[in-house]
Amino acid sequence: MPEAHTERKGPNEPEEPGGSGVYIHGHHESVLRSHGRRRAADSAAYLLPHLEPHHRILDIGCGPGSITADLAALVPHGHVTGLDAAEDVLAHARVAARQRGVRNVDFTTGDVRALGFPDGSFDVVHAHQVLQYLPDPVGALREMRRVCRPGGIVAVRDVVYTAMSWYPRVAGLEDWQRLYVGVARAGGGEPDAGSRLLSWARRAGLTDVTSTAGAWCYSGAEQRAWWSGLWADRTLSSPYARLAVEGGHTDRAGLEAIAEAWRAWGRHEDAWFSVLNGELLCRVN
Repeated sequence: MPEAHTERKGPNEPEEPGGSGVYIHGHHESVLRSHGRRRAADSAAYLLPHLEPHHRILDIGCGPGSITADLAALVPHGHVTGLDAAEDVLAHARVAARQRGVRNVDFTTGDVRALGFPDGSFDVVHAHQVLQYLPDPVGALREMRRVCRPGGIVAVRDVVYTAMSWYPRVAGLEDWQRLYVGVARAGGGEPDAGSRLLSWARRAGLTDVTSTAGAWCYSGAEQRAWWSGLWADRTLSSPYARLAVEGGHTDRAGLEAIAEAWRAWGRHEDAWFSVLNGELLCRVN
């Protein structure tokens, strides 16, 4: 498979998961704690029935590669290429794939705006939680379509941040939601990308489109501790925290209050949190 185009940022500048720009989370430990737990079954269930053993798959914005390795296991006679803008996170992905004994996978850096692959290189082009960070998601979808063979599938899934719901209604979490949306949009992204996927796909010229929705839900002692803990840590220590302060959206005291709100929510035995995601399956004509 041809090597993807590479474009690197400076050491302190976050990158989009599938191309240059502002990926507001970065790859702090609290971020990898979340992304490394994702699996194809809970993050790409809408795509899995359409996979065939011989498929060649491009997984854009693969991060630590947990979904990528799952996809590779589902196409034993095919091959999966995981692509991310950041080389450092791909080191985690390569180790994870080796530990799981997955051999039909490789990882490379690249930019979704200019994928370094010939037209029609893949049977499936997949991007999970990527378009929300891109200043030109329509252009990214056009490029994904270009490298997908006729009859193949472009599959995308993204969150809708303003549709997130939780109980109890801890007031500080409403502050978190407003802050996150503001920081994400200031960085050129769209935190409600999941609700816009269909519109973006139509503008990109994709016509055979199936639009669905899926959700993550966190409740119970283990899940609420994991979810509240990683968001408290991310609020204080990830690149998102720096961007929030440097962009004038809040100050350190505001971040501390939001982190404590996450911890307070996590201490409730009846705590419940849901995350809505938009999903698209696009057959390439």
